[in-house]
Amino acid sequence: MKTYKTIRHLKKRLQEYRAEGKSIGFVPTMGALHPGHISLIELSNQNSDITVCSIFVNPTQFNVKEDLDKYPRTVEEDSEMLEAGGCDVIFLPDADEIYPPDQNNEYKVDFGDLEKVMEGEHRPGHFAGVAQVLKRFLEIVEPDAMYMGQKDYQQFTIVRALLKKLDSPTRLVMGETIREKDGLAMSSRNVRLNEKERSIAPLISKTLFDAKAKIGKKSIAEIKQEALGQLDIPEFTVEYFEIADGITLQPISSLNGIETAVACTAVHLGAVRLIDNVVLK
Repeated sequence: MKTYKTIRHLKKRLQEYRAEGKSIGFVPTMGALHPGHISLIELSNQNSDITVCSIFVNPTQFNVKEDLDKYPRTVEEDSEMLEAGGCDVIFLPDADEIYPPDQNNEYKVDFGDLEKVMEGEHRPGHFAGVAQVLKRFLEIVEPDAMYMGQKDYQQFTIVRALLKKLDSPTRLVMGETIREKDGLAMSSRNVRLNEKERSIAPLISKTLFDAKAKIGKKSIAEIKQEALGQLDIPEFTVEYFEIADGITLQPISSLNGIETAVACTAVHLGAVRLIDNVVLK
């Protein structure tokens, strides 16, 4: 496994791989890795000849500076996990490498209604930052395929729209959400939960799976109301619980004519914001 900190050295190595006829798979991360990330590395290994993983805490997608400051940086541990997971290349740039101070690094794109609901409503500017950094990574890595997790379902949908807007040949592949034994979706933020909060957190996934079990038995409105009731405990502050069209992300009142439906939620538990989702159909 090789680690590169500059675009120049990374691109040189990737050009050598391409000259050998090898395909490139790419897993973008912000570090603080867990088995969910490694599952994406393994998925890339199954479908690509070479797997590249970036570790970059992107400042432009944090709309709360405190979250950026508190985001864990664990490069040494991350590198060990990636090597054990079969990663071939780590790209470890600093902010000036991705956003050169002497260049105009702005990238504005209108995602329409996709970015006005759920995460977009509660984290203004977040998806603009995601689009900005992924556009740069696509220019740098030029991957044949990019692998992202289902846990950030709305982000996956935004990135799919981004690739279309860029007319990019890169394929986007979704990896399933990896969960702890008690159902909690694996997240870099979980380490910030204290013991009591960690014991409460699985109620989030339980509520989502309970909602899925009610599909076809109760109306969408009833399912949403009951889910919000389950999450109505003193320790939680619920930002949203939504049942949406899995393509447009717009709220739905019925599954009639809907190809894909997803239940999504965001909950504050203490100082930690947790998101999760379950595909209903």
